[in-house]
Amino acid sequence: KIFTLDHGRLVSIRPDEIATRKPIWVDVIAPSEEENAWVTATFAITLPHPEHLRDIEASARFYEENDELHVRSDFLHGKEIGTLSVIVAFVLSRNVLFSVHDQDIPLFQMFRQRTQGQPNLVEDSLDVMIDLYDSDVEFSADTLEEVYIDLGSIGNQVLNTTLGDKEAGTVLAKIAHSEYLNGRIRRNLMDTRRAISFLMRSKLLKPVQLDDARQIMQDIDSLDGHTAFLFDKINFLMNTTVGFINVNQNKVVRMFSVAAVALLPPTLIASIYGMNFKSMPELEWAGG
Repeated sequence: KIFTLDHGRLVSIRPDEIATRKPIWVDVIAPSEEENAWVTATFAITLPHPEHLRDIEASARFYEENDELHVRSDFLHGKEIGTLSVIVAFVLSRNVLFSVHDQDIPLFQMFRQRTQGQPNLVEDSLDVMIDLYDSDVEFSADTLEEVYIDLGSIGNQVLNTTLGDKEAGTVLAKIAHSEYLNGRIRRNLMDTRRAISFLMRSKLLKPVQLDDARQIMQDIDSLDGHTAFLFDKINFLMNTTVGFINVNQNKVVRMFSVAAVALLPPTLIASIYGMNFKSMPELEWAGG
């Protein structure tokens, strides 16, 4: 997907229009070998392969090389475990932003739709990159709100009803999912903070872009407090649910304890008369 600016709007163009309409963003999604070769021949740049992005060390995610800016970041994809985030490699070369990832991201789709309808939202390739990170932070905030709602529903179920073992197991599964989601969002925000900090240190941003980057950093700081609060809430609900499970188990143990005490006298008598006596005087009694 190739995009250029047309009267302040980000619009898609065909590959044969590159000569007459300079692109500012090339979004490469799960490229084939032929597509990689076309990008290399057209733009004189070698893009990283999506399958190799996970092998990059954390310390090598941000660097400059041969007048190219390389950034590797995680972007939220959805709420399901295993598909929550997608690794994206950005390469900024000659005022053209290249983004490489193995699957299309809803966040990128929404950004493209928004820029096509709003003029002057982006002015160059760096604006595209910064706005993508800004959209990622907004998506993280929206996802945290959904976690708030889910935990509120779980809290209402835990505190206002009597939980059986089956219900408690279901609640624990929901709490574990919320904890996983909250943790991945916190990790995603940390990764975005590092990327924005690297861009600010690169001295490539304009004053307006620097202001936008600082605002993104402030948004991330505010969301960090929310994730910490959610961790505390998750721990409270987890401990409460486990407490209900312990109460249910104690009821079962108490039932067996009462039965054992009630059966103690006949058990004692059976134990005494179950011994092998040489002679039993009771047998000489009438009716003994």
